[in-house]
Amino acid sequence: MITVDEHRSRILDAVPPLPAVAHLHTDATGLVLAEDVVNRWPVPLFHNSGMDGYAVHRADATVGATLRVVGDVPAGSPDDPPMGPGEAIRIMTGAAVPTAADAVVPLEHTDLGTEVRAEAPESIVITTEPKDGANIRRAGEDMAAGSVVVAAGSVLGPWQLSAIASAGHETIRVHRKPRVAVISTGSELIDPSGTPERGQIPESNSVLLAAAVQQAGAEVCAVTRVPDDEHALRSVLAGLDADAVILTGGASVGAFDVVKAVLDGTGSIAFTTVAMQPGKPQGFGLGDDGIPYFCLPGNPVSVAVSFEMFVRPALRRMAGHTAIDRPRVTRRAAVGWRRRAGRMQILPVVFDDQTVRPASRGGSGSHMVASLADATALALIPAEVDHVSEGDLVTVMVLS
Repeated sequence: MITVDEHRSRILDAVPPLPAVAHLHTDATGLVLAEDVVNRWPVPLFHNSGMDGYAVHRADATVGATLRVVGDVPAGSPDDPPMGPGEAIRIMTGAAVPTAADAVVPLEHTDLGTEVRAEAPESIVITTEPKDGANIRRAGEDMAAGSVVVAAGSVLGPWQLSAIASAGHETIRVHRKPRVAVISTGSELIDPSGTPERGQIPESNSVLLAAAVQQAGAEVCAVTRVPDDEHALRSVLAGLDADAVILTGGASVGAFDVVKAVLDGTGSIAFTTVAMQPGKPQGFGLGDDGIPYFCLPGNPVSVAVSFEMFVRPALRRMAGHTAIDRPRVTRRAAVGWRRRAGRMQILPVVFDDQTVRPASRGGSGSHMVASLADATALALIPAEVDHVSEGDLVTVMVLS
């Protein structure tokens, strides 16, 4: 057997970020920026007013001074009206400050206050003297032209996209989301709404994986269920157009392990056993088409655990994320439990600010899918530990 870290390293070494593509910024939410975005111009672009008020010569704007209003500059106006001694110009927030002015007096610092007026008044009386440069936002004081406004590797959310637009860009280069095909194998699987006959079970792995893939920031491009039939699986694989393929079931040593029979030795795909419980049988590699194939066990808890440990970090790396791992915290065991040493135990758990406990009373069996509904984390118990006692410190991988 190989360790969890060894299998993880093999996977991550094989899956670099997808190539960068040009993308409209209006449709880039959640994507990862592939190249730095720089300001085309200084920010602010020009000296502008930070308040609704009056542009003035500061030396004229003493308390009690009466200034004649000789112009009006709304936001967006290209005007640069002249202004002589004892004069002022009404100005709106964001408007270009007249070249002759060296301060802006807010409306509320005049005798007229904030009274709304369609036309500029003939004159104002200053009630509060401004400081030099008051309420003027200087060109370039936020960022200089050519400076990086959003760095490569940033996940694009509303604030980042707004900054990119402000920097003068509509098209940016990003890593696109990986398109992932999900294939569940097993002749025993039926639709969840069906009525199982003897030996049949509702198929849930594809539901779990499709949701997990999307939550990881990738796209689901196909979801398929295939019986234990090599021809049927080959036919499905031949028709895929995906960046990655996840298969469940048929990855062990059984007589009907169809995934292993079809894919073992294809490209770099190889099957192995990993020292983990659950999820021991694993397969991974690049197919002849260069696409990564993740071959997971068939039991639902094994699927969930394997996805979190191996597939999710790989998909996030393919999407360009630098933070590919779930956060981890340490909690004390609220109860004790025994387990078999020799393999890392990855146990669905619930935790609070101080303690952690198994999500199921029945242990860590790979078939205990009901425990997943309550789990908020996975406890990671080292391979050499055969007993967790109440009060022991436990490493917890947080899932939400």
